[in-house]
Amino acid sequence: MPTYECPTCRNVVTLPRREEAPSRPFCCQRCKLLDLGRWLDGTYTVSEPISPADFGDAIADEPAAGTD
Repeated sequence: MPTYECPTCRNVVTLPRREEAPSRPFCCQRCKLLDLGRWLDGTYTVSEPISPADFGDAIADEPAAGTD
């Protein structure tokens, strides 16, 4: 039985099957929307800029900007 802790309210959820958790990793739609709201209002932020190394080989597959 999958067990997980909601990152918003810390409620521990245990379900018979993983498919029965449509809001996973959140315990419910409300916690999912609260988390989204925190990203949108700036409460959550990315702590450092993304560097080209973070993309790995994916950036090599992209054509250079301005070239067609």
